[in-house]
Amino acid sequence: MSKKPALGRGLSALLENEYSDTTRAEEKTTVSKNVGTVSEIAIKDIEANPFQPRIKFEEDELKELAQSIKELGVIQPVTVRKVSHNKYQLIAGERRFRASQIAGLNYIPAYIRVANDQSMLEMALVENIQRSNLNAIEVAISYQRLVEECSLTQEELSQRVGKKRSTITNYLRLLKLPAEIQEGIKSKQITMGHARALVNIENPKEQLTAFYNIIENSLSVRKAEEIAKEKKASKKPSSVPLTILDEKLKSKLTQHFKVKVKLQRKDEDKGKIIIPFTSEEELENILNTINL
Repeated sequence: MSKKPALGRGLSALLENEYSDTTRAEEKTTVSKNVGTVSEIAIKDIEANPFQPRIKFEEDELKELAQSIKELGVIQPVTVRKVSHNKYQLIAGERRFRASQIAGLNYIPAYIRVANDQSMLEMALVENIQRSNLNAIEVAISYQRLVEECSLTQEELSQRVGKKRSTITNYLRLLKLPAEIQEGIKSKQITMGHARALVNIENPKEQLTAFYNIIENSLSVRKAEEIAKEKKASKKPSSVPLTILDEKLKSKLTQHFKVKVKLQRKDEDKGKIIIPFTSEEELENILNTINL
């Protein structure tokens, strides 16, 4: 039997504006009680976003996420826009939406937005990021929503929240950790420092092993960092997983140069951008684009 969606209490604080978040039509009479909360809506009433740029999803990854959802519920609510009575259009969270379908869920937790609340949503999210009672995962989800739903660039997001890009990147990487670890961060079983160390372990199973080791033996952040370094040293050097911001930048570069640009990170501040070409004509086009 699947568990109910694991939603932290702080999630209800992420959006406290009646003009930025709406509830289902049948609940409008009690809207004052529902403002700022996450609503559960029927999956059958949600249609895919026709503007979703990503059209290919790894089947194995979706199955793994579906299994996690069966065990722990949907950790991060999707975001939808109401288009008609009991009909919604997906704005963000297509992987979670598809995995929930595979998991056999009938309902999914969702932020329900109105059609013209872009600026109000942005202001509400930025304001609530400053709240002291939000845990690291809730802050990361706020950053993710600003990137996905408000279409902010790295520079714009950095300016909006008054944080360095590297700080934002560190938070967004937390969302790539397994659901059990994200729950551990929310319940304060481990600190942000521990989580940052776990992000540097590439294999999810090894991340979980280290996570339980930290809890069972009350390991310090320094010890967690040592474990991560040992794991990293035992393997060949590999690229750091790209964040949402990195993927967005890669997509923009690909559109700009009209070739499939590669972006790789070695750590938080180092990496490389590869602009490939398969003909002299493509090379000429690239050189023209950068005015060389």
